[in-house]
Amino acid sequence: MLKGKTVVIGVSGSIAAYKAAEIISLLKKLNAEVKVIMTKSSTRLIGECTLQTLSNNPVYTDMFSEPFRWEIDHISLAKSADVFLIAPASANIIGKIASGIADDMLTTTVMATEAKIFIAPAMNSKMYLNPIVQKNMEFLKSIDYKFIEPGSGILACGDEGIGKLASPQDIVDVVAGYLTSKQTLKGKKVLLTAGPTIESIDPVRYITNHSSGKMGYAMAREAVSRGADVTLVSGPVDIDPPKGCNVIRVKSAVEMNEIVLRESEDSNIIVKSAAVSDYRPKITHDQKIKKSNDDFVLELERNPDILKNLSKIKKSGQVLVGFAAETENLIANAKSKMEEKQLDMIVANDVSLKHSGFKSDKNKAVILIRGGEKKELELMTKQELSRIVFDEIEKL
Repeated sequence: MLKGKTVVIGVSGSIAAYKAAEIISLLKKLNAEVKVIMTKSSTRLIGECTLQTLSNNPVYTDMFSEPFRWEIDHISLAKSADVFLIAPASANIIGKIASGIADDMLTTTVMATEAKIFIAPAMNSKMYLNPIVQKNMEFLKSIDYKFIEPGSGILACGDEGIGKLASPQDIVDVVAGYLTSKQTLKGKKVLLTAGPTIESIDPVRYITNHSSGKMGYAMAREAVSRGADVTLVSGPVDIDPPKGCNVIRVKSAVEMNEIVLRESEDSNIIVKSAAVSDYRPKITHDQKIKKSNDDFVLELERNPDILKNLSKIKKSGQVLVGFAAETENLIANAKSKMEEKQLDMIVANDVSLKHSGFKSDKNKAVILIRGGEKKELELMTKQELSRIVFDEIEKL
């Protein structure tokens, strides 16, 4: 995705410096060239060797390090950057940049670069809300520095409030979105579903499946990066939603059906990647069912077929895409589902394969397109697969 792109990362002296390792790792997985500059204080929090190993490049810390090269480091780094990312950014580094101070490798390189600069603050909430820090950030925003806003929660110091570094995945999504943004879906509304549904038996038991939601959330990230107005209807998952995405959380198939049909009315693209329970208990008990010496028979009834319901109300110009999780007869079952539910495209994957499908970060899929075209894909990350899927959707 980012092959041929260079991201220069500045790591400052915030306790969140250790998260730079994950940011670098995620960027490398996208095939970006990553170069790292560390302030001296950040080297007290995470080792240079760690970031050097992850980036596969030297780590820069000193303006006057030996051996001296004719290619002056801070200038060559500044020129090489397609994006300059400072993560984490302390109050100190934000203040120095806002004041035009260039007294170390990081601030000097920032002053010399013409690349787009992204800043991800991380600090104590009282520091973050300090009027001086706020004024410095507002000034930098006014001259087109881009900020990746921090989150709220329990901070390293024990305080609770705003100041937590944004998640590494969110930071990388913002950078990758900028570097690859074609805004090809700007002005389009994309409706996606993700995760499992759960069907209650009683207050402590339910029916569900092994879906993690990773594929649907990857699809949502891709749609956001292409400029779409994205609504994600999500079953219960343990994943942070992508920034810039409207998330509607549901539990049951009945709830998901109701929300999806409502939201589909003005959607241009509808992608159903959720693993919806086909059946639900006919009777849901208000109290916990007590164990007895007898066998327990659970009577089930059909859940709404959301894709089939969508096909009945599909409007001209809408693109309807489904997913098929199979354990046998992959192509035949996917074709049957595509025809029965009048899909424009279906993404089929064998969830019995090792390192693919449910709960995995990777997927091996076959894309079937109405009209007979078939694309058989190799094992790849779900984020990579989502890009290919949306490339095909845009052709439609």
